[in-house]
Amino acid sequence: MEYVNLGKAGIKVSRICLGTLTFGTRKWRDWTLEEEEARPIFRRAAELGINFFDTADVYSLGVSEQITGRALKELFKGRDEFVLATKVHQPMGDKPNQQGLSRKHILDSIDASLRRLGLDYVDLYQIHRWDPGTPIEETMEALHDVVRVGKVRYIGVSSMYAWQFAKAVFTADLHGWTRFVSMQNHYNMIYREEEREMIPFCMDQGIGVIPWSPLARGFLMGNRTREKGGETTRAKSDGFAHSMYYQDVDFEIADRVGTLSGRLGIARATLALAWMLHKPGITSPIVGTTKLQHLEEAVAAVGVKLSRDDMAYLEEPYRPKDVLGFS
Repeated sequence: MEYVNLGKAGIKVSRICLGTLTFGTRKWRDWTLEEEEARPIFRRAAELGINFFDTADVYSLGVSEQITGRALKELFKGRDEFVLATKVHQPMGDKPNQQGLSRKHILDSIDASLRRLGLDYVDLYQIHRWDPGTPIEETMEALHDVVRVGKVRYIGVSSMYAWQFAKAVFTADLHGWTRFVSMQNHYNMIYREEEREMIPFCMDQGIGVIPWSPLARGFLMGNRTREKGGETTRAKSDGFAHSMYYQDVDFEIADRVGTLSGRLGIARATLALAWMLHKPGITSPIVGTTKLQHLEEAVAAVGVKLSRDDMAYLEEPYRPKDVLGFS
């Protein structure tokens, strides 16, 4: 495993981050792994050198945080051995103040997350989406306060427009508040619109990029059909993926992943993640998995070297898309 700084922050994270969306309760999603099923994946991740773990309050409505907190405390000897990220914004109930980025919701949510995680602090606290209903000054001051009192070490964001992120960054600078150190955005070989503005902005500002869905929700594995079908339970029921992918050019890119991975003698997932790790500005792709094999294929990407011809072959079919993944 390799370790790098998260942007220009001093904290070091593994080049692969384990995402925990897939761990929780099947009452939330039928493809979710229960705690006993998730435990071996956490164990193997630690054995492979992964020290970076990403969850969110909304994943299984808090159950993912509970499972993640217990697993990390069992697997690591000290709190300084792992980096834990969680998120705030998405609805945690049907009442008006149980979502968004108001001061009230942020302060309530960090306490609730810490209780579920069983930890004293979160390493990286991320706003899950932009909240148009709350002034960015209110959000940034609340985030600064949770850092100041020691409940959070660093703050980050997830998908939004580059102008929104710039507004948040410069609002913090204007007031002397805590600055964001990371952007968790939608980015993969099939969806590259973040290369236009967001990734260059992050590189300019020294902000780490930790993409979600680096395998395009499994689309790059080559097991999807044009009828929007797939082999897995998630593929068959993933309406979100159906709205983002499944264009003809997407299948062409997936086919090239299959061809080149065969030529290089590596797994499709390994190649797709190796491509991403070769891209400028990328710190640590977030990989969700339900099988040990998938995790091992992901970690193998750290040691793969691709040529310029390999990169060009994979990228050549891409065509610009509508902006997706901000809601």
